[in-house]
Amino acid sequence: MPRVTGVAATTGEILRLIREEGLHTRAELARVTGLSRPVIGQRVNELLDAGLVTESPGVSSGGRPAARLEFNGAGGTVLVASLGHTHGHLAVCDLAGTILSQGPVDVDGGPEAGIGAVLDLWGALEQGPVRGVGIAVPGASAEHEPVVAAVAERYPVPVCIDNDVNVMALGEHRLRHDVDDLLFVKASTGIGAGIVSGGRLQRGAYGSAGEIGHISVPDGLLCGCGTVGCVETVAGGAALLAQLGGRAANLPELAALARAGDLEAVAVLRDAGRRIGEVVAASINVLNPALVVLGGDLAGKNLIAGVRETVYQKAAAVATRRLRIEPSLLGDDAGLLGCATMILDHILSPGAVDAALRAAHSSQDSTPVL
Repeated sequence: MPRVTGVAATTGEILRLIREEGLHTRAELARVTGLSRPVIGQRVNELLDAGLVTESPGVSSGGRPAARLEFNGAGGTVLVASLGHTHGHLAVCDLAGTILSQGPVDVDGGPEAGIGAVLDLWGALEQGPVRGVGIAVPGASAEHEPVVAAVAERYPVPVCIDNDVNVMALGEHRLRHDVDDLLFVKASTGIGAGIVSGGRLQRGAYGSAGEIGHISVPDGLLCGCGTVGCVETVAGGAALLAQLGGRAANLPELAALARAGDLEAVAVLRDAGRRIGEVVAASINVLNPALVVLGGDLAGKNLIAGVRETVYQKAAAVATRRLRIEPSLLGDDAGLLGCATMILDHILSPGAVDAALRAAHSSQDSTPVL
């Protein structure tokens, strides 16, 4: 049972205890925080008035039943989008992170060129008041500030943007509450990783954590990053398409060939998995995750088999004894659910909720914009 001091138990913290820790009665909240019943009542009422919590009659087990408090996922929506260089997916989610509606979007030319189409489709899908926006983009998020500016102009709410691999790691971790240490590896046009350690996404000092595609391997070639030997040059999407000599025009076609049993495609993907496995093994020795999740266009059974083969050969035995290496559970939805997790963790954090409630009180508006 969590313990929070009365000083720290603001209204936003009370919401966190209800939403994340599963406390459902005023008596439980008073016991955990040490706050008096009247103070708990005042803070719960603030959350009820703001539409962030609902209260329903409890079930009697003899005596007067305690009313049950629940986080109100229907109290608003967030808009999310996972964008690539040519296409993407977007969705509208409720405050519990459940996808209410979604659809593909054409962003040929990248997120900046396609943001108008994204905004138009969000407008067509909107349901209820928008509380925040979460966006996943390829590469460093700082390179996509025009996207944030365009979104903020249309939606005056908090906007969070992050690298697509980090966001996919968040999405996978959301489904795997039993795993606090997870390495998500995306194998597609590029190769990258999202790192969850101690239950928290790790971005590094300057936001470049997880750049495993630029770790050197034997026989690596000149890379677009300016160095020689990056694993991406021999196991990234462009390299694999070149190895097939034009038999596949893009990565989905390559993956389809392998699923159909094409021996050359199978061999190319299996070998790519071995090469990626070399940098994953090194990462495992450093990070010691409990789970490695493989996602992206190339992460079928052949590539995963190659990764497993190399990892169990080259990573330290103590780090692999109970290690699981699995495919993504979410596929394309990993980015969407990760975006929802990212923006909801931001707007529903205790500090953000407290600030929104103060702003609502000062403007005499009982429904804060989080």
